[in-house]
Amino acid sequence: MNLVLIGPSGAGKGTQADMLVPKLNLLHISTGDLFRESLDKQTALGILAKKYMDQGELVPDEVVDAMVEERLRKARSSQGILFDGFPRNRPQAKFLDELLKEM
Repeated sequence: MNLVLIGPSGAGKGTQADMLVPKLNLLHISTGDLFRESLDKQTALGILAKKYMDQGELVPDEVVDAMVEERLRKARSSQGILFDGFPRNRPQAKFLDELLKEM
């Protein structure tokens, strides 16, 4: 089972995810967590994302998609995935659909 939590910042997506993930044995993928982890580790994607964030811009879909794909390919076994804040638009939803079909 895969779930997607959508809503604005502060809506409670993370709070709901914290309750659902252990109960349903889901892998939790939060774009905010991916950004922070990539920035902390100074990965190539993190450095690229930081350039956009420092300019006050949204990180482009291609960069976010690449972060999500990288995390999914490293995923541990679970009953499914809970996506927190991703996808945020139709192109990302299409990307995710195609990626999950491929995997």
